[in-house]
Amino acid sequence: MLKVKGFPFNMFGEMTYVVYNEQSRKAAIVDPGMMNSGEVAQLDDFLAKNRLEIEHIIATHLHIDHVMGLSRIIEKTGLGLEASRDDEFLSKRIAEQADMFRLPIKMPPVEISKYLNPGDKINIGDDYLIVISVPGHSPGSIALYSPSSSFVLTGDALFDGSIGRTDLPGGDYATLINSITNNLMTLPDDTVVYSGHGNPTTIGKQKQVNPFL
Repeated sequence: MLKVKGFPFNMFGEMTYVVYNEQSRKAAIVDPGMMNSGEVAQLDDFLAKNRLEIEHIIATHLHIDHVMGLSRIIEKTGLGLEASRDDEFLSKRIAEQADMFRLPIKMPPVEISKYLNPGDKINIGDDYLIVISVPGHSPGSIALYSPSSSFVLTGDALFDGSIGRTDLPGGDYATLINSITNNLMTLPDDTVVYSGHGNPTTIGKQKQVNPFL
């Protein structure tokens, strides 16, 4: 089975997740948003204490708050980023994103080393995550579903009681609602939802309380 550890990082409260297999000690880093040395140390300490070996670096989408710590984790592991091709235009606009949010940081363009497609299986030890397409917050937004451990990482598509904003480049409200309805709400009700910001919830709870659905 897979386990999930979340860290709220940077000024946006972006959730960086470690998805790991306790038996094999293999892990994936999802949405590395570390902004400073203290946040990097938090992540490093968790990885060291649990003796985890990172096999994948994954972005659910390429907004700047979800990749602030990308260069640090690439330097640490030598791995490349896995993400959707449909968000590649955002990877070239990291500097523009920083200016838009008036962030005092400089980041080089992000490079995607492996394109993820709907239905892909991402192996973590002897278990895996399934890639689900959830465009709307961004064109290439993806979710990562674990059938064996009954959880899904939704990035900024779905939150507890809310959904992702659609006023950023490439966003579209109707597309996002369609993605959530057809690709996330069809998961079992007891599926735990780990969002890109905020607290965990479940698919069943969101069916009952989310005003956008």
